[in-house]
Amino acid sequence: MRRCLDSKCKLCRREGTKLFLKGERCYSPKCPIEKKQALPPGQHGVRRRRKLSDFGVQLREKQKLKRLYGISEKQLKSYFARALKKKGDTGEVLLQLLETRLDNFVYRLGFVLSRSVARQLVSHGHISVEGKKVDIPSFEVKPGQTVALSSKAIGFDYVKKSLADKEKTIPTWLEKKAAVGRMKRLPKREEVEADVDENLVVEFYSR
Repeated sequence: MRRCLDSKCKLCRREGTKLFLKGERCYSPKCPIEKKQALPPGQHGVRRRRKLSDFGVQLREKQKLKRLYGISEKQLKSYFARALKKKGDTGEVLLQLLETRLDNFVYRLGFVLSRSVARQLVSHGHISVEGKKVDIPSFEVKPGQTVALSSKAIGFDYVKKSLADKEKTIPTWLEKKAAVGRMKRLPKREEVEADVDENLVVEFYSR
């Protein structure tokens, strides 16, 4: 599957907000989005300040959501189609589907500092679900299931650093002990730390 290989800082500047795609480096005062006042990337970025149409606003929210979780357009469309078939608010269900992806789950547990690193851990076979190795980042974790790091992954420096970070808070819908985490239940909308208006994404795909 093709992935966007653009600079992560450019993606944040294009959306006009921090997407925290580079983990701890996003907290640095040298972050380009702060230095350049959230101007779009490119030499003509200053000239691009114009009022967006309703479609443009919806498009930007959709792009932001896609880039935040590091998924493709095809994947996001698939998640939206699944969310439509489920009971409840479509926008909230869509976020629940994205939050229960295994790569995001590893990130939310604080095993690593960014989703891209979490995806790499999963792809390289360093994550197990219910005691069985899973190397598919899009694997859907279900309530009650436990996720654990491999003994090799626990020895990685960046994993050690993340696990030692006492300031990292774990979402209330999860629980963690050392290098093992469990989903207690599906997250509610107010528990999802995503600066995205999911209703605009629903409107975009419902056109």
